[in-house]
Amino acid sequence: MILPEAFELHPADGVDPHDVPQRKLYTGATIPCIGQGTFGNDRFTPEEIAMSIFGGLEVGYRFIDCASVYGNEIEVGEVLEYAMKGGVPRQELFITSKLWNDQHRPEKVLPALKQSLMDLRLDYLDMYFIHWPFRNTHAPGASHDSRSPDARPYNHSLYMETYSELEKAVAGGLIRHIGTSNMTQAKTALLLKDCTIRPAANQMEMHPCLAEPEFFSYLME
Repeated sequence: MILPEAFELHPADGVDPHDVPQRKLYTGATIPCIGQGTFGNDRFTPEEIAMSIFGGLEVGYRFIDCASVYGNEIEVGEVLEYAMKGGVPRQELFITSKLWNDQHRPEKVLPALKQSLMDLRLDYLDMYFIHWPFRNTHAPGASHDSRSPDARPYNHSLYMETYSELEKAVAGGLIRHIGTSNMTQAKTALLLKDCTIRPAANQMEMHPCLAEPEFFSYLME
């Protein structure tokens, strides 16, 4: 990927990152309320997504949400490294990624995390999400209605096997926080009862067509 000769900050065309509202996590760390996602592999190339992140960083975005299944972490990582060399402090960034469904087995979790770190050219992630609470395979490019023959319903014991590997990653300094994603209130209650390190955030779909007010209120308590 060909990047511009220099990384230039353009606060006049964007926002001062220090003016962006922050949410405080239970650890005391803060996360910007406004960020950029990197999903787009159904319509845009990895290079196009990476260049959108490049532009976002130039105008003040500091929260970047990634995932291995998006297929563009190598390109996004090139931009992150370039921006940090160009003057964006690592501690000013909040970078997340996600563990995909076919990497839930305990022996696969840390290798998957380390691959994302290598691709993103980072020493640690600010948060690492379990993308979905199910073990199955969803091949790249598969249609939305495709189903894995080995897919199984939610199994809390298996989920906790995966989650405990992320707790080890926190202890090892590879990630700062654990995140959940695409969960339900019942699954979250089970997790909170059994985990050693509480999740710091839950990534959920929330809009007028899917508001989930009860679950949202539960998470905010």
